[in-house]
Amino acid sequence: MRILELNQIPKQCFGVEDIAETLKIAYPSARVAASRYAKQGILVRLKKDLYALAVKLPSFSEEELFEAANLIQTPSYISLTSALSHYNLSTQQQRGTIESIALKRTKSVELMNLVFSYTLIRKDLYSGFELKYGFFIATPEKALADCIYLTSLKRYNCDFDAVDFKRLDMVKVNSFLEKTDKRVKSYRDRLCANYRL
Repeated sequence: MRILELNQIPKQCFGVEDIAETLKIAYPSARVAASRYAKQGILVRLKKDLYALAVKLPSFSEEELFEAANLIQTPSYISLTSALSHYNLSTQQQRGTIESIALKRTKSVELMNLVFSYTLIRKDLYSGFELKYGFFIATPEKALADCIYLTSLKRYNCDFDAVDFKRLDMVKVNSFLEKTDKRVKSYRDRLCANYRL
């Protein structure tokens, strides 16, 4: 069965060209095959011409999910509680949800029992992330800055009680918030006063 051959693709997320190469068929035929396999529930369509095996997606590691999140919407980087939890800086965990900051649009993509959530941010605030283990993720301080920024605008709801502020450099956090407006900075100041930062 040709499906067994797809298991040989070394990537967890793969394109039509990978299907064509593995099955040794032409690209147009691979697109038709991919569409058919997706309708049969064998493949999960992540976005146009990007797929994952349905049997593998539920067992993706956190790193593999983060890499998939980067690929589903580009450009984007992992941030907010997803990043803070990854760094063990928050006890709040968004189960089944991978949160990212994006430049194109705010949207959510639901695949099986997973939600890939993307929040649009101003272009001049799109910084403070790094390539790590094959995916882009905010630094700890930028993840917190994104939480403060979006929560102050009522576009996100961060549980700051769950954040381990002692392990974060607030000077770096504040540097990321310098380009924001008075409302954001006022919210940050109240937060700092409340948690004695």
